[in-house]
Amino acid sequence: MQPSPGPDMQYLRQVLLEMLAIPCPTGFTDGIVRYVAEHLDAMGVPYELTRRGTIRATLKGRQRTPDRAIASHLDTVGAMVSEIKDNGRLKLTPIGCWSSRFAEGSRVSLFAEHGCFRGSVLPLMASGHAFNTEVDTLPVNWDTIELRLDIRTTSRAETEAEGIAIGDFVAFDPLQEFTDNGFISARHLDNKAGAAALLTAIKYIVDSGQALPLDCHPLFTITEETGSGAAGALPWDVSEFVGVDIAPVAPGQASTEHAVTLCMQDSSGPYDYHLSRHLLNLCARDEIPVQRDIFRYYHSDAESAVRAGNDTRVALIAFGTDATHGYERTHRDSLEALTRLLIAYVFSPPVFEHDDRDSAPLENFHLQTDADMPLTGETPLPPLEQIFACDREKE
Repeated sequence: MQPSPGPDMQYLRQVLLEMLAIPCPTGFTDGIVRYVAEHLDAMGVPYELTRRGTIRATLKGRQRTPDRAIASHLDTVGAMVSEIKDNGRLKLTPIGCWSSRFAEGSRVSLFAEHGCFRGSVLPLMASGHAFNTEVDTLPVNWDTIELRLDIRTTSRAETEAEGIAIGDFVAFDPLQEFTDNGFISARHLDNKAGAAALLTAIKYIVDSGQALPLDCHPLFTITEETGSGAAGALPWDVSEFVGVDIAPVAPGQASTEHAVTLCMQDSSGPYDYHLSRHLLNLCARDEIPVQRDIFRYYHSDAESAVRAGNDTRVALIAFGTDATHGYERTHRDSLEALTRLLIAYVFSPPVFEHDDRDSAPLENFHLQTDADMPLTGETPLPPLEQIFACDREKE
């Protein structure tokens, strides 16, 4: 039975604010990894780090194997210096899949070998007084923007003299704002808000003192935005894997900023039928607001775990967010629903009592329909004799 009271949303808010202040585009994640590790240390949750920095924690349960895992990624989109131009400004290449439309106009931090520099991302025609309406003729791509650093430079040599080089990481300011009516606006809610929700769920579990039905491994990955994510992160016999990420709120999508979203399918294909229904049943039981959705241009940690060869059931739950990979906005309602579902899930029994890696029983593969659902069409063909009789009458 699920313990009470509800999750500590003030803790979630504080963790999210602190996470947003830590720059962590994919490949530059040491700071955010140390931050999460310190929170796990404070809660007494054991964990280990992979060579690259993925965090693999363990919450002990009554059953050791097979077990379950929940993953949230810590890395964000960002950029990298790809060229130092003759005028001293910098050409950028994106880290992760996102449009230069959302980069333009941003304040950023550039991390060089021996220091941090501030600057602005601007279109090549950045002055209306100089170019008039021509500023609106530039196409939207990474070749038509540049980074203007706040240093004295008009040449490549002067910029290089500051210690700036190709391959330096560029992190975009989060511009976070939490309103009194529950809305949260910021860059990089993907997926710092999901990671904050997972940490909040872990805190709830630890504070409750109740044993889980089976071992659960919270994972904090660092390369989801570039595709590898949870690949190679599962040394255990994980039979159930739930990814935690962002749900796009946009025309043609069913997600909302006021519920948790269960993704039924994304670019990789459908998620596991039985695990997804298990999560939907938990939402119905605990009256957690939930939306079902399909994400057309989307990949996740859960997908990367399966692509790496792990034989595990996978599902994806997410917080509803407007303007994903842009200036994002979600609401406390969605983060609370997400956290409540995480808590309900870790305290729930396994989807199948026997779901072993080496030999899953045939009983696990029952019909994916209700027992009373007809398996034939509602309008079966008439007997062949009747069809031929009709043909003879026409003759």
